[in-house]
Amino acid sequence: MSDPVPALDKSDAPADTLTGGPRRGRVRGRAGTGGRFRGGAPLPLLLPALVGLVFLLLPLLALIVRAPWRTLPDQLAKPEVWQALHLSLFSATAATAVSLVLGVPLAWLLARTDFPGRGLVRALVTLPLVLPPVVGGVALLLALGRNGVVGRLLDSWFGVTLPFTTAGVVVAEAFVAMPFLVISVEGTLRAADPRYEEAAMTLGASRFTAFRRVTLPLIAPGIAAGAVLAWARALGEFGATITFAGNFPGRTQTMPLAVYLALQSDPDAAIALSLVLLAVSIAVLAGLRDRWITAS
Repeated sequence: MSDPVPALDKSDAPADTLTGGPRRGRVRGRAGTGGRFRGGAPLPLLLPALVGLVFLLLPLLALIVRAPWRTLPDQLAKPEVWQALHLSLFSATAATAVSLVLGVPLAWLLARTDFPGRGLVRALVTLPLVLPPVVGGVALLLALGRNGVVGRLLDSWFGVTLPFTTAGVVVAEAFVAMPFLVISVEGTLRAADPRYEEAAMTLGASRFTAFRRVTLPLIAPGIAAGAVLAWARALGEFGATITFAGNFPGRTQTMPLAVYLALQSDPDAAIALSLVLLAVSIAVLAGLRDRWITAS
């Protein structure tokens, strides 16, 4: 007489991770299956990805490798370098302040109000993102130059001349940097729940008080991210600055302009200045990593 077949204990069977029941089989990721995209990249995608990575990193690595590390302290200690660095930091910070004062209300207008032609206004606001910076500088000259549409009035009424001055640098940088802040803040405003503002207004708060006490704290991360992006864009501006403000050491020569000028006569100084801007860019990306990178 044969022995009875022992009953299978369900606890000994491998559990199905989705249903909690016994798992009948195990699908292994193989080439050509869906698991391949989770565990590894297919060859037709891997090769272009590696080429693109090398294409983006190779110039930066070449800049680091060819940097004059032995003479770098002497290069950065030159007075003209500190003048350009000081002017760049000041003008970028001032341009960011202008962008905050004007850009946050503009972003609120685009995100929370409905008016005819809002799509056209949004397109015009974002136009400096795709407009060549030199064209932006020419447009600023035609608008705010001494013989410009508005510039002639500023000159005759108030004696204010913006081109080829430090104020002109700030104006040029704000023109190209403000759209970055507007886009960031507008996106944050659209994601924020407007019912908090409505609840504050039902309790007696004015619309401006609700914006100041409720909306601003909610969108503060978006404003901070937009301000950092605008500051970084203003720091690296070249085309509009040299067209509208010129390249005068100590007055309008920012770091990008100093790099361009040094490249013609002193390549080591140009590399040293480029390393400073590279370090600033890396610091900006590090500061925004929590906003761009989410946990998987």
